[in-house]
Amino acid sequence: SSKKHTVDSLATCGAEVQKGNAPEERKLQRLFRDPRAAKLIKRCNDFGAGGVSVAIGELADGLDIDLNAVPRKYEGLDGTELAISESQERMAVVLSPADLDSFMALAAEENLEATVVAHVTKEPRLVMNWNGKKIVDIEREFINSNGAPKQAKVVVDAPSNETSVSSGSFTDSVRKMVSDLNVCSQRGLSERFDSTNGAMSLLMPFGGRRQRTPEQVMASRVSVRGKESDTASVMSYGFDPVWSEKSPYKGAYTAVVSSLAKLAASGCGMDNVHLTFQEYFRRMDSEKAWAEPLSALLGALDAQLDFGAAAIGGKDSMSGSFESIHVPPTLVSFAVGVCDAKYVTGSEFKKAGSSLYLMIPRYRENGLPVKDSQLALFAAVSNGLRDGSLLSARALTRFGAAEAAFKMALGNGFGVRFTNGGKLFADLPGAILAEGRPAEVNGFDCVEIGQVTAERVFACGGDCLAMDELEAAYEGRLEGVFPARTPETSQKAPIFEHVEAVRRTSSAHVARPRVLIPVFPGTNCEYDTERAFLDAGAEVETLVVRNLSQRDVAQSVDAFARAVEKAQIIFIPGGFSGGDEPDGSGKFITAFLRNPQIADQVMTLLTARDGLMGGICNGFQALIKLGLVPYGEIREPDQCMATLTFNEIARHQSQIVRVRVASDKSPWLARASVGDVYSAPVSHGEGRFMASQELIDQLAKNGQIATQYVDLNGFPTLSIDGNPNGSACAIEGITSPDGKVFGKMAHAERVGQTRPLYGKVPGNYDMGMFRSAVEYYK
Repeated sequence: SSKKHTVDSLATCGAEVQKGNAPEERKLQRLFRDPRAAKLIKRCNDFGAGGVSVAIGELADGLDIDLNAVPRKYEGLDGTELAISESQERMAVVLSPADLDSFMALAAEENLEATVVAHVTKEPRLVMNWNGKKIVDIEREFINSNGAPKQAKVVVDAPSNETSVSSGSFTDSVRKMVSDLNVCSQRGLSERFDSTNGAMSLLMPFGGRRQRTPEQVMASRVSVRGKESDTASVMSYGFDPVWSEKSPYKGAYTAVVSSLAKLAASGCGMDNVHLTFQEYFRRMDSEKAWAEPLSALLGALDAQLDFGAAAIGGKDSMSGSFESIHVPPTLVSFAVGVCDAKYVTGSEFKKAGSSLYLMIPRYRENGLPVKDSQLALFAAVSNGLRDGSLLSARALTRFGAAEAAFKMALGNGFGVRFTNGGKLFADLPGAILAEGRPAEVNGFDCVEIGQVTAERVFACGGDCLAMDELEAAYEGRLEGVFPARTPETSQKAPIFEHVEAVRRTSSAHVARPRVLIPVFPGTNCEYDTERAFLDAGAEVETLVVRNLSQRDVAQSVDAFARAVEKAQIIFIPGGFSGGDEPDGSGKFITAFLRNPQIADQVMTLLTARDGLMGGICNGFQALIKLGLVPYGEIREPDQCMATLTFNEIARHQSQIVRVRVASDKSPWLARASVGDVYSAPVSHGEGRFMASQELIDQLAKNGQIATQYVDLNGFPTLSIDGNPNGSACAIEGITSPDGKVFGKMAHAERVGQTRPLYGKVPGNYDMGMFRSAVEYYK
């Protein structure tokens, strides 16, 4: 990936950057999370650019590598290709020979292939063997010297002090701003990535009741297995391509300032902040080309020294050229901070009538902020968010306070009236727009510029624009590339209601029911599900289903059948089994559970032992394919069965949805009442519930339609804003005829059982689903 490419090389070097394998990466995460395995690893490296040569070559001074032993993803690779091919879902680890068997056994437990491919040698040489021949034999000293000169002549031009201020009327400037590629909505792209996996996210990518304000930071509770932490990890980034192209020095400096400003505006503050850089430059083929990384690194170094934030890692590339096309000088600053989770604040406006203050650091002659002034501003903002004098804040970027105010207004459907338009579009590095009056205003400038309004307008003086118009332009710029909408329909979704006369409990009373959670290849919600059941008072057994060989599968079948005998509840968690196989996901799960030895035990649990079974997302898919919902038994598939198919928008959807309880027939919903509305994350590509109208009518009559997607007013909806996959009749979850088997799409296990998550998207997140299942046995 770092080599010089031409038009011809693109057709001949495809094997050198290989496609990743997400299910395998998940297995690696599980292995490295196991303290038994982690304590055996002396060194490790991932197979990024450079493949074996780097991943293994960096681990020790002396190495003897057997390329024939390296497992192949693709047949036909020669020794050179094996030595340099990327393979992102692989890790190289160094072990003591005494620990080898133990580590291999732990890898096998996680359904991972582990192979000895090299040995550390006393002699400091990198040796690679292929087909019985030594094809690489290099002294470590030569590698450490990079095999090339370590100096170059550089010619650096004086940086420009030009600043960017929008010209033209307020109306023209705002319309230009909302459709600019550096400003416009990227929601259609962001929703393709799972933002709630692990049930630790404190902020959604888009905040507010309407989920429209793009957040400037990632904030997550620190992950602790089986528990929930009060400590938050917060990350932001800073980069302005316009600044960087004009002056790599200023671009890098302001990248650091911007990343730190976003942490301050989130409530994290500057305590214990560290940086990491991602650098990307044109090919170094001239003295002026070398000036770009030199200037950028000097700017980044000065910023680190000024603000006491060290960069402790990074990644660089000097391959940003293709023929005569060059990337702009790029140094992206990522800032990472740690704070109490309660301090994290979303950037959406909280209240109509709030005053807006523009907080600006003082600047040097070169246009960069004065260190002490900037630090005072950071402290005032983070302290204000913590003590409540500020309700929200946002760091300014390319289009200044106008851009910040527009995006902050979107989340909760507010508007803005500016009373001071002098610096609305000014490019002010390190400045922050705050909602509320700051208590500390020493060392920097602070100007009231407007108010938050309940009226959906964006106004200044006599100019007034409708927020709906601006939002349409803002969302529409990339709609053709990364769609976020589907065609609206005039059809209304029916409202289903079924109230059970008597809530039933199990005939088998157990103080702490035992839950069996299978982990299939691609499952990624097992930790969240385990924590939810533990918090509810259950005992949990997690069983990894292994399929590397026929023997592994047979052993997994036996182990699963035995585990079902001891369990009262089976729960199939979400994920992407088999990477969401072609023609629909869940086929491996259903094939496994159809094994007669397992199927008999499952039906015995549900009938003779009065047990429960549930599934979310991929687990729901499996329950439908098995026939357990809606029929209550494992049966062969037929054309009349319900199904979960690809989302109507034809891509993955990750966001918060609202679901209404339509039936309380299921023991899983004993703590809920018909009509209650709950919020929960969704994250799926195949969540669209489809069934014949005849079957839907039958399910409604039997009270088997458990939950429906609803809009912000609580009504079942077919609109993508509330029903992200386009499910028929807004159906989100269904049950078996007796209610003991329950499948749904929204991740009720990701809602934070004891400490709040996604707090800036308001809603009632606790459906009580897992406690209801445990209390069924009381």
